[in-house]
Amino acid sequence: MTKSTGSTQHESSDRTAGERDPESSAPTPERERATPFTRRSFLGGIGGATAALTAGGVILPALAGTSRASAAAPPPPETDAERREHAFRLRTNTALNNFNRPLASHRSNGDDALYANKIGSFSKGLPHNAFGEVDPVAYAALLHAEDTQEQADFDAVPSGCSDPTRRLKLVNPLSGMAFDMEGQDAHDFVLPPAPAFASAEEAGEIVENYWMAILRDIPFTAYPTNGLAQAAATDLSSMSDFHGPKVGGQVTPQTLFRVDFPGVLLGPWVSQFFWRPLPYGAQHIEPKMRTAMPGIDYMTTEPSWLDVRNGIGPLGGMTFDPTLRYIRSGRDMAQWVHMDVLYQAYFQAALILMTPPDPTDPITGGGMGAPHNVGDPYHGSPMQVGFGTFGSPYFMTILTEVATRALKAVWFQKWYVHRRLRPEEFAGAIQMKVNHGLPYPIHADVLNSGALATINTLHGTCLMPMAFPEGCPIHPAYGAGHATVAGACITILKALFDESYVIPNPVVPTVDGLSLVPYTGSDAGQITVGGELNKLAMNVAFGRNIAGVHWRTDGTESMKLGEEVAISILRDQRRTFGEDFHGFTFTRFNGNSITI
Repeated sequence: MTKSTGSTQHESSDRTAGERDPESSAPTPERERATPFTRRSFLGGIGGATAALTAGGVILPALAGTSRASAAAPPPPETDAERREHAFRLRTNTALNNFNRPLASHRSNGDDALYANKIGSFSKGLPHNAFGEVDPVAYAALLHAEDTQEQADFDAVPSGCSDPTRRLKLVNPLSGMAFDMEGQDAHDFVLPPAPAFASAEEAGEIVENYWMAILRDIPFTAYPTNGLAQAAATDLSSMSDFHGPKVGGQVTPQTLFRVDFPGVLLGPWVSQFFWRPLPYGAQHIEPKMRTAMPGIDYMTTEPSWLDVRNGIGPLGGMTFDPTLRYIRSGRDMAQWVHMDVLYQAYFQAALILMTPPDPTDPITGGGMGAPHNVGDPYHGSPMQVGFGTFGSPYFMTILTEVATRALKAVWFQKWYVHRRLRPEEFAGAIQMKVNHGLPYPIHADVLNSGALATINTLHGTCLMPMAFPEGCPIHPAYGAGHATVAGACITILKALFDESYVIPNPVVPTVDGLSLVPYTGSDAGQITVGGELNKLAMNVAFGRNIAGVHWRTDGTESMKLGEEVAISILRDQRRTFGEDFHGFTFTRFNGNSITI
């Protein structure tokens, strides 16, 4: 069987092609600015020619009829045969547009080639020695399977767990090789290299992970006055290469564990969309959750860490709080992203956004009834509303549609380009250096940090205190599946709803998470749909970081990757509408406006 990529992915760090800036592959507002895009204008350019194909089935660039510029006169109605030709030409020209985009150049951080013992690479689930170093034969078998892309070769990769009833299995590496029939191919998207194992940036990120674990049970609303939160902010401010948001060059309790996307630094840490009652059709859902009991962390001893590293599970169940609560702490947020359906948060946000307020509903009060995006072609229409297009069925379908496309794109990055190790693996390397003298090149920033000293005091090791008994999933860290889906789904919601709409009556939970009270901060009137959607994406992405299973750049770069996936879907769908539609306009995570 002929496979598509081969072993070149394993040598990505040795390629001579220059690294592409993560924004350079993104369409600029000028390049993507839409012209009036209507069924009538498209039909006017079709003519009667049939698209030509080469003998090998490759679509020739000579296809005509792609322009949506206004026609001088309306075309006659289509016959059935013309409609079929129209559909064919639309699909082939859309494929050509994707085919003609710049070819992606994928590069890793070089750790996989740099370290013969693979300490800088993901290897969970494979057999390891007493120091957590992977069996080189097993790791070579994994690389061989990635080269051949044969399911049988992945099944032949040795496991670190001899009991098949307890074995944690590799998560779906072949999904990174799947194709899609809409949007750009999964391999056409680029993630920049992750921070390298020995870098100061990697050190800053693991210090943040340690502080996230230390602060797991502190309510987010208590950060401004909590001594540990202030210590975390001070420690992260001292890192030589920490990329979290700062004020005057300093991390503050308000910027702690956030990202500098539009609107995210305003208001409470948790998005309003997690706290609003959920109008789910005829059902009414209060958004309290089943959370884990505070103070219980996992994998803080070397034997338990090594068992999980070898893929042995399950290692015991979790202890749950018998009382349902609103999300109010890192523990709650970590457990929410432990159990969620992957697009759940954004589906719920869409229900809240599109359901009108209902004063007669004593439970939820209805939804928010946010206005649609200003580009909606039915704004001001005297006789029409959207439904199958630009209405609630379309909104909910395209929102969930992008999720699996985002997963295919990020799974390619995980298994075939980067294979970045997880925080639990890196913390294990720190433990082996500090307590066993192994000569690993750990940056001094983490070794001298207040976070490491605090973790050692609390647990007696340098290991990452995990929120989940099984630790991280059995797939590499970079990029992050949750974060990529978050970026894709949030981009769809920003394209469909008015980002500037100010959210009325913001709330915040009490410290016990049992009730909601009005949020009265000075920025309460600045909390918008767009900002809270960005925050929702961050909450889900960083909830995984707080659990200990992902890094900061896993979240930030993967949200941008998901944004690119969604843009490619919107670009393709824009060609299909019958309405007089001028394009989807919204604000990107980098703050730039774009029209697709």
